[in-house]
Amino acid sequence: MVVSSCSLSWTSPCLSHKLNLPHSNYLPRNNSTSTSKSVFCALDTVSTGESELRSHCQRRPLLLGFGALTANLQPTNLLFAEEIPKKYRAFVDNSDGYSYIYPSDWKEFDFRAHDSAFKDRYLQLQNVRVRFIPTEKKDIRDLGPMEEVISNLVRHIYAAPNQRPTIYDMQERTVDGKHYYTFEYVLTSPNYSSASFATIAIGNGRYYTLIVGALERRWKRVRDQLKVVADSFKLLDI
Repeated sequence: MVVSSCSLSWTSPCLSHKLNLPHSNYLPRNNSTSTSKSVFCALDTVSTGESELRSHCQRRPLLLGFGALTANLQPTNLLFAEEIPKKYRAFVDNSDGYSYIYPSDWKEFDFRAHDSAFKDRYLQLQNVRVRFIPTEKKDIRDLGPMEEVISNLVRHIYAAPNQRPTIYDMQERTVDGKHYYTFEYVLTSPNYSSASFATIAIGNGRYYTLIVGALERRWKRVRDQLKVVADSFKLLDI
């Protein structure tokens, strides 16, 4: 893990593969042709660990007001063109090929077998995490029909034996030729229930999964906020 800081007023080169960017900045486009690991920035950047990923899905996009731009991150030959909403930060992993945004008041933490993870400072079960596993598949559609793929994931992989799974929504989106499945589901246990969004995608010879969730009793209050995180997940070419 490497932490690199470049908060100078002039544009200074900062070597970092995984970038934890303050809110009101830019996310990278997926069509980058750069193979360079050098990053030019005018803000603090943090790198995080490695992971495996299994599922990702979405619902209808939310229309949110975006904050004013306060800084630019410009990796070599890479355009950062998507504005980050207020109260969010961007996590960009150029070495493992993915990016997403998360609430700016969350903190990084270690989540077993995951490449990156952030959680609410006070509510540990309110978090986002990303992992990936190798695959010979080229596209998420290669796994089969969306309904079958998601149903199998939730019922047989995400749910523990003592949990009752319920799937509420499934969506597919396409960005720069890459396909993503995003879905909303609840796992009900004897003691508590959790609600989550998941997004899954395949690229770079990897099967990526992002899951962001919270306790079900808080879901109505945080659902829209966490949906933004699920919809933000994107693959980067590596």
